Amino acid sequence: MPARQVITARQVRLAAELRKLREKAGLSVQEAARALGIAQTKLSNTEAARVGVSPDRVRHFACQYACDDNALIDALARMAAERERGWWEEYRGTLPDVFLDLAELEAHATYLRTFETVRIPGLLQTEEQIRAIYARSVPELPRGELDARVHYRLRRQEVLRAEVAKPYDVVIHEAALRIRAADRAVAKRQLVHILAMSEYPHVNLRVVPFDIDGFAGIGYSLLYMGGPVPQLDTVHLDADHGAAILDAELQLKRYQRLLNRVQSMSLEEKHSRDFIQSLLRNL
Repeated sequence: MPARQVITARQVRLAAELRKLREKAGLSVQEAARALGIAQTKLSNTEAARVGVSPDRVRHFACQYACDDNALIDALARMAAERERGWWEEYRGTLPDVFLDLAELEAHATYLRTFETVRIPGLLQTEEQIRAIYARSVPELPRGELDARVHYRLRRQEVLRAEVAKPYDVVIHEAALRIRAADRAVAKRQLVHILAMSEYPHVNLRVVPFDIDGFAGIGYSLLYMGGPVPQLDTVHLDADHGAAILDAELQLKRYQRLLNRVQSMSLEEKHSRDFIQSLLRNL
């Protein structure tokens, strides 16, 4: 296969998982290449995602590495078979690649879990809210890029309105619900929108109020995306200095525990909706 001109997060993940299989087998690149009957450079390029790999080759790798996890092998083979370009590719060259990687990861996730301390989750923001947030970027965004970011985030939200929608567990701190990205009217419409989205059967919305004791929280946006098998879960962290995509086993376990703890400290769904209604009445 020819060298890729663009490498996505999904392709990097597949390559990394193939490398993990080799390392678990206790094989060096040289030893594995010899067992697979391919050039060492080809294996190195495959594990660096510089070239693609076919589903049959993935299964061949797994066989030579003595991997007997059929569910994982099947999931990796499906990843290798992906050839269609997603809607996010329309924004390549216009928006940073990390934006496109997030949309791709969300589209392929089996479920989504998120926690926000000071921001409304991007998947629940109204167009007014999105535009107000990006309009205050430092440095100021050119009009064309601002519009592209707004349209891109709205397209991302389609993942919650799909015919077969994936479960979405979201925990929002009261601070995020109270902070006004624009004016009072925009804030009201944002809360109304959140309430409407919380009525979707696949959306589990919970709120952490200020008066919860013992809540340390986190200062960044956390999105946990479930894979077809637990080994392929992914964490996306978003802070002012940039975004990070994590998939190491211990990192995944850490953020699972964190989300479980935050959720255990939040209000039940009905009480969360009542809480947002009270905020809305007082605006």
